[in-house]
Parts: sequence; structure tokens; C-alpha cells
Amino acid sequence: MRTDTPVTVQLSEYSAYPFAIPSVHLTFDLAPTGTRVTARMALERRTPGSTDPLFLNGEGLKLIDLRVDGESVSADRVQVTAEGLTLQGLGDTCRLDITTEISPQTNTALSGLYMSGGRYCTQCEAEGFRRIIFWPDRPDVMSVFTVRINMPDPDGFPYLLSNGNPIDLGELGNGGHWAEWHDPHPKPSYLFALCAGDYDVFSDRFQTVSGRDVALNIFVDKGDGARAAYAMDALKRSMRWDEHVFGREYDLDVFNIVAVRDFNFGAMENKGLNIFNAAYVLADGKTATDADFEAIEAIVAHEYFHNWTGNRITCRDWFQLCLKEGLTVYRDQEFSADMRSRAVQRIKDVSKLRSRQFQEDAGPLAHPVRPDRYARIDNLYTATVYEKGAELIRTLRVLIGTSAFQRGMDLYFERFDGTAATIEDFYSCFEESSGRDLSAFRIWYAQAGTPIVTVDRLFDPTEGSLTLTLSQTTPATPGQPTKQPVPIPLRLALFDAEGRAIPLSDDPTRADELEHTLVLGQSDMTITYPVGPQTATPLLSINRGFSAPVRIVDDLTDAERIALAAVDTDPFAQWDALQSLNTKTLLALANAIRSGEAMEEPTALINAIASAVSRVADTDPAYAALLLRLPDVSELFLQMTPADAQAISLARGLFRSALYRRLAPLVQRILAIPQPETFSAAPEDAASRALRIALIDLLSNAGRSAEPRLYDLFGKATTMTEELAALRGLGALGGRRFDTALDTFRDTWSANPLVMDKWYAVQAASPHAGAIDRCRALLADPDFDWTNPNRVRSVAAVLAMGNLVAFHSPGGAGHDLLADVVIKVDLLNPALSARLLTAFEQWKRLDTHGRATAKAALERLAEAKLSGNAADIVSRALA
Repeated sequence: MRTDTPVTVQLSEYSAYPFAIPSVHLTFDLAPTGTRVTARMALERRTPGSTDPLFLNGEGLKLIDLRVDGESVSADRVQVTAEGLTLQGLGDTCRLDITTEISPQTNTALSGLYMSGGRYCTQCEAEGFRRIIFWPDRPDVMSVFTVRINMPDPDGFPYLLSNGNPIDLGELGNGGHWAEWHDPHPKPSYLFALCAGDYDVFSDRFQTVSGRDVALNIFVDKGDGARAAYAMDALKRSMRWDEHVFGREYDLDVFNIVAVRDFNFGAMENKGLNIFNAAYVLADGKTATDADFEAIEAIVAHEYFHNWTGNRITCRDWFQLCLKEGLTVYRDQEFSADMRSRAVQRIKDVSKLRSRQFQEDAGPLAHPVRPDRYARIDNLYTATVYEKGAELIRTLRVLIGTSAFQRGMDLYFERFDGTAATIEDFYSCFEESSGRDLSAFRIWYAQAGTPIVTVDRLFDPTEGSLTLTLSQTTPATPGQPTKQPVPIPLRLALFDAEGRAIPLSDDPTRADELEHTLVLGQSDMTITYPVGPQTATPLLSINRGFSAPVRIVDDLTDAERIALAAVDTDPFAQWDALQSLNTKTLLALANAIRSGEAMEEPTALINAIASAVSRVADTDPAYAALLLRLPDVSELFLQMTPADAQAISLARGLFRSALYRRLAPLVQRILAIPQPETFSAAPEDAASRALRIALIDLLSNAGRSAEPRLYDLFGKATTMTEELAALRGLGALGGRRFDTALDTFRDTWSANPLVMDKWYAVQAASPHAGAIDRCRALLADPDFDWTNPNRVRSVAAVLAMGNLVAFHSPGGAGHDLLADVVIKVDLLNPALSARLLTAFEQWKRLDTHGRATAKAALERLAEAKLSGNAADIVSRALA
């Protein structure tokens, strides 16, 4: 077993690389177990006359040849270790030629150059290029790449692809062929890409705003070409949107996407050659759900938007990862909002943040958006960097205003194009555009944890004024026991007892000012609003649109919150008012279940939700579906001490059963509507299906009486969206019909691996008794592929992160199962095993017995001599 120990890298120790590499020519002689790679690079010392040695990262490489200015190098000048190559005695400028040999076929880590489905593929972010050639594998070394790919087998590998534009191709003397690519834009090594193989190609063209013609190609498995149509449509819409909204035009002659089955991530933004997990490219109504279509649209957009926020302007170092990822998530969220419903998209984005990032902030793996240290950079591709990073961009826009924000973005693109930038570089543009000092705002980036804002109202009927007292606190996180206040912009509105919005100023010229943004920039503050004569304390709607990524604790009563939900004019705030009540009610139910106490059914809240859903079911079905969404187990898990997933799940079931009884006529009416035989991915059609699947989910809470109807819906489904929803509903009940439906599903879709991932996942998510035994059986299934991340995640990640009832089941069987999976996967794919281990981040919230079994599993993992990636997560979880 391995014994590599993570070495901490610190932001404070950053120094520029001593050499520049303006250009490099790479030659690949491809072979499954003996690929030879030659790099011819131009080297220039940044400090002429220096005698510092050259260090190049390298991992798992066989050095074949090394030459300086065409001459062999004596052995006493070269040292090769497990970390890389050190070369002494270089002048101020030289040409360095290095040849290495690697084995793509045996590279199960899926980092560097590897093979997927018999085809060659690369993944170089964050540190995969060092598995291809000795190189300064860091984002601030940017070079112009020219790549030649030699392939001796033209029949099996007709397409040879790399970054940039194709410049030449030809035949090899042995009957093979070659292709050459040139990327004119300097880039770091993590953006290098190469693919070679035989594909179906879905092609189109795009004319940029300046009239340039761009060839667009999506390379997919043979026979899957037609299933790339939606991804192509999303790409073209992304390109046009970025021109219109951010003024960013595409800058190459071609844009290629390659879909691969074996991929550790969703996709990768390599310049001009994006590589995608096939799950986020291939879709049609029969094989993909509406959630799949939404994900394809968002991820295609995200990777395309990286062309400017990540590629043209990259990160100086990996501590600045949020500068490209958080900013680009913000851009893809805005794109999705414009493509679909802005209100619905905002609620979905906040739900994801609360269920994933808030959980991260509250556990031992908490870290700042820009950390000041890390042991393994792969372990910082987290919800904090991505989702919270995006929220900080949005919060900045609220703080300085849309016009100043747009001017700042334009200035950023103009000033830092072609460079490797920092957070300070980014914010300097907004300080200039807004005329404001944003140094206090940057504390958000240096400080982990979710701020809690407490708000109290004091109404003076004599003066006709409402005084708000606000305070902020941020809980301690690992390594940061003391927190500073951060600027928190909070959009707010006030409503009177009749539901009318109250003007926030007594100035007659501002009588239409019904919303205000206050900035809580210190530990506490008081502000008074003139509200005039009122019959009751005004209702406060605060953090409207989720203007800042904080938790709000206010003094509204349950009755006031129900009243606010009925009249609030902000869709997010209306939904959030009900969610706050749902959270409070479900936690009370869960605690009562755990202690054996009786509790009355929350009739008023059930009626409020049912009324809100009924009002918009026919006019805004996607929003109605979100109103039916209760906080999930993972969200409630954070707010219960000790956390009891079983009690939370039972509480949700009781609540949903009551809600079903109240909405049964609506459920029956909507589900009785025949569904079209022809699928449409249009947002309005997806919105209608969103309500249907929410109601199918609700139907599963009717008990065994719902089983025949769910089975009938499964058999008659015309889309994968509804087929899978009905199958999940049967899974929530368990029993014979669920097993029969599973057999039918497998018989139908056994030849489609992406659909079969759903078959595995729906079983791993099923909460009924025997879930752990079922998952162990799935792991032993003949079609289970331990080398494929999608397949492993479909069981292990779904169980551990999406089925907390089973994962934290008494006795620790779920903890033991995940530990077994991690030990096996870590030998093949350390990045995947580390990601699975994050399921343990909330183990200390469990009761005494749960903590004991989780700790035992973690201690067993600590003794297993895991990879550095996995060991980093285990040590932080146990700390």
C-alpha cells in the first residue's frame, strides 16, 4: 500500500517560477502501453545571470531522453525523483528537449493521458500534465502550444484532436497518419488536451458577432450522434449569450467537444477542446431526464464561459481557484436564469448551496473560498469554491450595483486578458468602477463559515416607525476560532397587516421605494424606517433574492410567516418563508419522534403550502413544484443535535403524507392528463413535467395504496423523467412491484450505460430496510465497473450523500460499506476516493453510537495507507 503523506502548500510561500516558457512543441507517438511524448520548449530565465536550477514536475514518467540545445546532458547535472526532474547549469536562454514514455491503458486514475472505451483522452486539471511530460505544472507558467499527434493505426483512430486550430495533417510512412494543432493563445499546462479515436460527429457552425465563422463539433460514441443535438443547441445559445451579456466573442476557428464515459468530473474547459463526461452531453427524451437536460445546458455553458473566465484569464496559483470557478458558476447561473425561469433558477441555486455548501461550512472540512493552505489541491474542488464563490460574485453585484459591476467586468477582461490573475487583481477593477474600497469585502474570501444574521423588530405605533436591530456572528471553523464581521448586503421590504407593501421613505418624491438594500458591515447595527400608522408590527421580508449567503434568524411568528408567504412579491422570499416554517416544523417533528412525544399535525402550514401550490399549479408549474419541495435530510441534519437521519426522514414522511391528503384532488387531476408521445425539451414543457414528477413523489407518501398507481405510471411513461420518477416512488415503498419494475427497466436499458447508472442510483437511494444489503449486491453485480467513476458514484455516492437514513443506519453498516469502497477505489482512482470520503464530514453530529461507528470506519481508513488525496480528507475529518 502507498504511504505518500500530503505536504502542505501555503499561499504565503508563493513565488514566481524562475523560468518563462514562451512556446513548446509537443509530439505524441501514441501506443496503449508505450506512448512516447517529446517536448521541445524554449526556456528563458526571468532573472538573467541567476544560477537557480530548473525544476520540472513529473509523476510516473520514464525518462527516455534529455537534451539542452541539441546536446545530451551529463548525468551529474540531472536528478530525477518521484516528484520531478531537477536540471543544473542552464544559461539565460536555451532549448530543452525531453522525451518520456507513459502507459495510457493502465492509467486508471484518469489523470494525465489515459484510455476510455479504447480511445485516448486527457485530464490535466489540476496536476495531470506532470503525468505526461516533465513540466512546471502550475497555472502561472503560460505557453503557446503546438502539438503533433502520430497514430500508426488509422482505422481505429481516424480523429486526432488537440487544442487550438488544426494546421496540418498527413500520412506516416508505416500506413498511419498524423495531425498538427496550434493554439495561438498562451495557456497553462492544466488546459492542455488531446483526444484520439473513432467517433460519431455532430457538427454545426456559428457566426460570431463580428462575422467570423466557427466550426462546431461534438465527438461521441458511435451511434450516439443524434443524442448530441441538445448539447450543440446549448453551446450555440451560450456563445450568443456571452456576446450579448458580457461582450465576449469566441476567438478560435473551431470549438470541439469530446464526450467520454470515464471521467472524474462533469467536464473540462481545455482551450478549444472541451472534454465532457458523456452524461453531460448525450440526451433525448427516452434516455435522459429533464434534470439531465438542465445539467447539460448549464455545464456546456459553464465550460464555454471558461474560455474567458479561466482560459484567456487564468489563475496565478491554485489558491485563486474561485477566481475562475466561482465567477464562471455565477455566469452559468445567470445564463440558465435567462434561458428558463429566473425565479425558479434562483431557488434551485440557493437550495444547492444550502444542502451542499452550508454542510461543508459546518464540518471539519470547512475552508475559506480562497484558502491560505492545502495538502491536495484536488480536494479543494468543493461547493465552497464553486457555489459560495458564485454567491460572492452575486453579493458583490448587489453591493456596488449592476452598472458598476458591469463596468468592473469589462475592465477585468481588458486589463488582465492573457495573464494569470489573483483575487486582488479582480477586485481592483471593481474598486475602480465603483469608487469604493472593497478590502473589507475580501474578508469573505479569507474566512470560512456561514454568517448568521439575527434580526429583531421594534414597532413604535406612536411614532409610526419600525426599528430593526441586526447582528452578525460566524461560528468557529477549523483553524479559525475568531471571525471578523463581513459586509452583508440585505435586500428588504415591509408589508402591512393587509399585505400591502409599505414605502420605505417618508419623502414624497420616493413614495414608490418599496425595497431597500441595507449593508450590515459590522457586528451589529440599528436602522429605523418611517412606516406610518399601522394596526400591527409590519411583516419583514429580508435577504430577498438571497442577496447574501447567510442564515437569517428573525422574530417573525409562525402566523406572520404564513401571512408573509401569502403576500410577498419576491418569489424567492415567498418560497423561503414557507421553507423556514417547513424547517422549524420538521425539526420539531423529528425531535418529537426521537423522544416518543406526540405532536399535532401542522394544519395551518399544510394549508398554506397547499393553497400556494394550487394558486400557481396551472400558471407556473415549475414554481409550484418547488413549493412542494421540503428541506432535504442533509439540510435538516445540520440543524439537529444530535442529528438523527431516521427521525428526520420519518418526520418528512408524516409531513408529506398530510400534504398529500390535502392535495389529493390536484394530484389526481394533474396525473390523469395524458402525456404527449413526442418529447420536447422546451422550458415550458419541462416545467409541466416538473410539477408532474413532484406530484408523483408526493403520491408515494400515500402508502401502499399508491403502489398500483405508481406502477401504472411507470409502465405508461413516455419520457425518462416520468419513468424514473415513478420508479423512485416505488423505491420509496419497496416491495414486489419495485423489484418487478427494476427488472423491466434493466431489460429495456441494459445496453445503455448512462441509463443503467440511473438503475443503480435509484436502488442506492431507496430508504427502505435492506438498503445496505442491496448496495453490496449492486457492488458485486457483473455489470458494476470499479474503474468507471459514474458507476461507482451511482451506488457509493448516492448512498452516502443522498440516502443518509441508510448511510447512518444503526450499527454502522453504511459507514463500513463506504470504507470498503474507498479502500478499493483508492488503488484505482485517488481523486474519486477522496470525493467519496467527504460523506463523513458531518459524522460528529451523530449520536454516541453513530459517532463511534463513523470514527471506527475513519480510523480503519487512516490505517489503510491511502493515497495522499484520501489521507488528506481522513485526517481533516478526524482532526
